Amino acid sequence: MHEGWSKADLHIHSDQSDGLPSPEAIVEYAATRTDLRVIAVTDHNSIEGGLRAARAAEGYPHLDVIVGAEITSKWGHILGLFLTEDVPAGLSAAETIARVNEQGGIAIIAHPFANKAFGPFGLKSLGQRIDEVVFQAVEVYNSSPYLIRANRLAAKAFANGQGFAATGGSDAHMLAAVGTGFTMFRGETAADLRRSIEELETYARATRGGMSLAFRYMIRYPQIRRQQAINRARCRAS
Repeated sequence: MHEGWSKADLHIHSDQSDGLPSPEAIVEYAATRTDLRVIAVTDHNSIEGGLRAARAAEGYPHLDVIVGAEITSKWGHILGLFLTEDVPAGLSAAETIARVNEQGGIAIIAHPFANKAFGPFGLKSLGQRIDEVVFQAVEVYNSSPYLIRANRLAAKAFANGQGFAATGGSDAHMLAAVGTGFTMFRGETAADLRRSIEELETYARATRGGMSLAFRYMIRYPQIRRQQAINRARCRAS
């Protein structure tokens, strides 16, 4: 790692949407089992997991937690960071990003070249829409085992920078995945991360061992899907 640079995982799911671990477990794992200095808990269309994680992080002064959400827009998934309230699902991408920015937040296009299982963004639709929205960053690395080709497309498309920052995240739904994809930024805190994004100096990286993690994920996939269904039903009822 370059001197003066730190790691942030900006895409993590808890059991407040379709992840398996609690927000508190995510914080403990990130603080004690990784070298991350910043994490963002980004549950689907809800900041509740991020709020709980931020409270839990008060016991770990070397770890900053960003309250965020992965928001489902009509055109695809958008990560909102530094949020103070929920942004409704189902809005246009432009309106979704505007709602994020109105809160003083940062909008990141998540896994832009993923297939439709990850949202309607894709190579063709992104090319048609990208000039219509004003966002701050693009997720060019996502450690989901299903996004290898999408990561390659994103890295190639945004290799030279087009006026926005590059970020990476794990898209973790289980603890072992936290920190497997991450954003390098200058400094150590969430405020430093924000500054690095605004100055377009962030970049994405991944840990080794991604294939073994993907294998373990596939072995546990039936259990994970059952728990995700339980979590989604509980969140809808609350």
